[in-house]
Amino acid sequence: MSLDVSPALLEQAERGEVDEAEFVDCVRTSLPYAWEMISSLVAQLKVDGDQFADNQTPPPDEQARGQLLRALASDAIRGALQRHFGVRLAFQNCHRVAVFPLDDSVDETLARFTSVRSQVLNQSPEFRDC
Repeated sequence: MSLDVSPALLEQAERGEVDEAEFVDCVRTSLPYAWEMISSLVAQLKVDGDQFADNQTPPPDEQARGQLLRALASDAIRGALQRHFGVRLAFQNCHRVAVFPLDDSVDETLARFTSVRSQVLNQSPEFRDC
């Protein structure tokens, strides 16, 4: 799934400068499932005050799964989302998105979440082809 880039945003890119707020808005409208997932996790993190908030529910369909993969596999999109929401994003399997605050006190928790060990422990036969 590609982003739905407006002619104005494309023109900005062709000139050399892209307004990040406009790029983030493009991501929001192009990848609504991914946007809603991340937005809700950021809200949950703020309300709960935990070290991180994550989603463990698989997407409802392949289109939604594709949006998550697109948002989190692209360095530009992921970075823009992290800056916009003021969080660090982590990703496991094909749907487990997590948001961590920028606070250094959660670095160890983030390192555990993104470790090879955690990746192995979070495997499941139903995720084999996701």
